[in-house]
Amino acid sequence: MAVVMTFSWPEITPDVYDAVRQRVRWEEDAPDGCALHAAWFVHGGLNVMDIWESEDHFNRFIEARIAPVLKGELGVQSDPEPKFYPLHRRFVAPGVSGAGS
Repeated sequence: MAVVMTFSWPEITPDVYDAVRQRVRWEEDAPDGCALHAAWFVHGGLNVMDIWESEDHFNRFIEARIAPVLKGELGVQSDPEPKFYPLHRRFVAPGVSGAGS
């Protein structure tokens, strides 16, 4: 069952997020099971909303690709507390595709 996943992560700054994005290259090599990713910063902290095919898909991506960079290379100590909700419906506006700015 598809899920919406959200979390806030105060320790992650825009510089850390961009460093991880460049190393993991999820935009060029999309994670298995990820349908949508949106990220924004409020008061410096990272906020994320994703749509995944399942919670297991998200967990595998974090374990295999994100954690080695964040924890191993960059030494981030904290963890977010992701929340998962069953997806009821998804709409993608015609002509919308690709990464944002």
